[in-house]
Amino acid sequence: MTKLSDIMTMQLTTTDAGATLKEVAALMAQEDIGSVLIMDGDTLRGIITDRDIVVRAVAFGHDFGTPVTDHTTGGVYTLEADTDVKDAAREMAARQVKRLPVTRDGKVVGIVSLADLANLEGSSADQTALEGISKPT
Repeated sequence: MTKLSDIMTMQLTTTDAGATLKEVAALMAQEDIGSVLIMDGDTLRGIITDRDIVVRAVAFGHDFGTPVTDHTTGGVYTLEADTDVKDAAREMAARQVKRLPVTRDGKVVGIVSLADLANLEGSSADQTALEGISKPT
């Protein structure tokens, strides 16, 4: 059984709720990533993606100095590090998420993306997740 801890990215890119859209976008560009976790100390408060910035902010002409929390997805679903990747793929499909923060004892320790599932040899987990994520809501 392959667990999320086996495939997760442990180098997390985070910021606090005081960051602006411009700061987060610059961080994404610098780190070559598509999402940033919004933290309050060790507590996950939300996530923002490059798509969130475009669809929720840029498309409506919002100022880049706007607090990131105005466009953040809160109540982020997480799974424990010892969760089987196939179970995680089913959850990602059901919730239509492309990125999933991974926790250990309630603390965020990594993140798994659809790309991580796709890179897992001999698994249909990526197909399961992709099919669910691709379905219109």
